Amino acid sequence: MLSRKLFTVGPVNVEQEVLQSMTKPMITHRSKEYKALHQGIIEKMKKALDTDMDILMVSGSASVFLEGMIRNGVRSKTLGLTNGSFGNRSIEIAELNGKTVEKVQVEWGKAIRADHIKGKVKDDIEAVHWVSNESSTGVFSDSNEIAAEVRSQNPDALLFVDAVTSAFAMDLKLRELNADAVVFGSQKALALPPGLAMIAVSNRLLEKAKTIQGRGFYTDLLKIKKQNDENYALTTPPVSLMYALDLQLDRALSEGMQARYRRHKEMADMVEGWAGEKLHGIFPEKGFRSNAISVMNRGDLDFDKFHSALKSKGYEISNGYGDVKERTFRIGHMGDTMPSGLKQLLSVMNEILEEKE
Repeated sequence: MLSRKLFTVGPVNVEQEVLQSMTKPMITHRSKEYKALHQGIIEKMKKALDTDMDILMVSGSASVFLEGMIRNGVRSKTLGLTNGSFGNRSIEIAELNGKTVEKVQVEWGKAIRADHIKGKVKDDIEAVHWVSNESSTGVFSDSNEIAAEVRSQNPDALLFVDAVTSAFAMDLKLRELNADAVVFGSQKALALPPGLAMIAVSNRLLEKAKTIQGRGFYTDLLKIKKQNDENYALTTPPVSLMYALDLQLDRALSEGMQARYRRHKEMADMVEGWAGEKLHGIFPEKGFRSNAISVMNRGDLDFDKFHSALKSKGYEISNGYGDVKERTFRIGHMGDTMPSGLKQLLSVMNEILEEKE
């Protein structure tokens, strides 16, 4: 199989050292060795994200916890904020679980702002949910601004944040945010293979869960927390992937989280400069652009031909997504991607554009 360097939105490129760490001997998930592994991962993750919240894990994609936060925290009604495909997905998840969702639709390419929800967080809204880093548009909304506005209207409303492509790439300031659920996964800025979902949960959400029926089994946060408190998993976990997660947390802490966030910002600036010079600029509005994903205006570029040429040279990026699929394309620059590697990609892309002329 042809090996390509992935600059995709996810799964992202996984370094050989990380893949190699997954070849350690298997252990059972009820052993002392597993308990030590599990405990170490949770402690390192709390340190990296600077939070005292409980962090829970299950095998699967992050969507399992997007569903879990709804099933554990909402009896009947939510307010769903969306400015792209993945905000729409959270709304769909809530509705498929039988909840009524009041919707706030924000123009694609624009950030969700406090003004968008003025007067909308009524007393019957149990939770407000949104995506911090919308990967269909490359927009990073200020979750702290949104959270403050929610609290000003309805302090009892729970705060649910999809941080799938922002956690470990951009500083979410979790202590200031004080959300009730922050969801992410292994295959984005943690630069791991897919297969682990994670959620940081508040005591407030866990207390609400005690009053709600129909939490399910796999999505029951109380069941998962009970096992997590003993450094066990609810069901058989992907131990090999956890070896790799443990290594990645060591690497992130060694780099320093603020240095990691600065590296992601440097790469976002590189792509923004390139897109302005070579194409038609960046799609999302200024001041609210992701540091993990760059979404570019395609213009008259034949993306399929361009991408085929790029793949033949050993690189892969991502097509546009959702309602702006035909107008944009995306470059993922998160996880272990370095500015030097991104510079190489942009150089190859320049060569392809010059060949086209």
